[in-house]
Amino acid sequence: MSKGRGGTADKGLAAAGMDEGSRLKALVPPLLAWYEEHGRPLPWREDPQPYRVWISEIMLQQTRIEAVKPYYDRFIRELPDVAALAAVEDDRLMKLWEGLGYYNRARNLKKAAVVVEREYGGRLPGEYGELVKLPGIGNYTAGAIASISYGQAVPAVDGNVLRVVSRVLASREDIRKQSTKKRVEALLAEAMPERDAGSFNQGLMEVGETLCIPNGHPLCGGCPFHPLCLASLRGQTDQIPVKAPPPKRRVEERTVCVLERDGYIGLRKREDKGLLASLYELPNAEGHLAPEELAETFHLNREAIFSLERLPDAKHIFSHVEWHMAGYRVRLARAMPEGYIAARKEDLKTIYPLPNAFGRYIKLIN
Repeated sequence: MSKGRGGTADKGLAAAGMDEGSRLKALVPPLLAWYEEHGRPLPWREDPQPYRVWISEIMLQQTRIEAVKPYYDRFIRELPDVAALAAVEDDRLMKLWEGLGYYNRARNLKKAAVVVEREYGGRLPGEYGELVKLPGIGNYTAGAIASISYGQAVPAVDGNVLRVVSRVLASREDIRKQSTKKRVEALLAEAMPERDAGSFNQGLMEVGETLCIPNGHPLCGGCPFHPLCLASLRGQTDQIPVKAPPPKRRVEERTVCVLERDGYIGLRKREDKGLLASLYELPNAEGHLAPEELAETFHLNREAIFSLERLPDAKHIFSHVEWHMAGYRVRLARAMPEGYIAARKEDLKTIYPLPNAFGRYIKLIN
């Protein structure tokens, strides 16, 4: 083990007698040194303006860094500041967000931008207490913005941080519980440095993202916390963190209909509330329909159907429901029926925000 991090058996045994607060405070120097050397160069780190940190943190919820980068770059190019975000049309915002899922996050971004533009002169407030009042900004995002952009010593506790701290403390508290998160926030608030708060929070996230990983074996040999981590000392990293299984998802069977006519695709727009609110969609209906049921279900004139082709099945997983989809391609001999939007195929890529749920069938169209 490298010099400066200890790592002998004696130091490991000595570390085993520390209380939780002392153990977390002891993480600070090795974490800051490690992060300075190993922190990845990311667009929002290289230019940690509050707006950029905010957008990145909302995008990173439920999505890994490498997957977020192209979405972030595209979003910032088109909406470089709060004023642009507050003024963007909803359909364009949804198109920029397409592929990230959880579309309410994008809606809340715009809602918050409108408030910031109106009440804070277009700049995100610097106080944690003001940030958490904004739509879509919870404790974690407020802590990230306040610490990274404004240098406030407030924690930012996400799933990565919960995992790291649980292993360091060998805690068997369920990290899905809000009470566990609040306790970790309180412990870190006492331990974190007044200076370098942003580096401290980002360092914890980085360790969780790159070393103290959720699946597979954590890379303890390269971790700055190795001499202080009780789960590693005790060989319990495969047991910690403790996470109760999520509720079982409901399965819904659906039939998706790809309507085609002379280079145009039939779309519908979903209602303003509920799952995938206000997004465009391929026509779909509950249940796995037989071919002879399509005309009535999708309000098609049977004589207008030029050809009908069965498409591969597809599955999409939302947080609480799974769609198991059967698909059909229906080529029409007449104009698109009333009630459908006739969208040019090429416009599916640039204009109409379509949720990932229909991704397999969109690929077949393109």
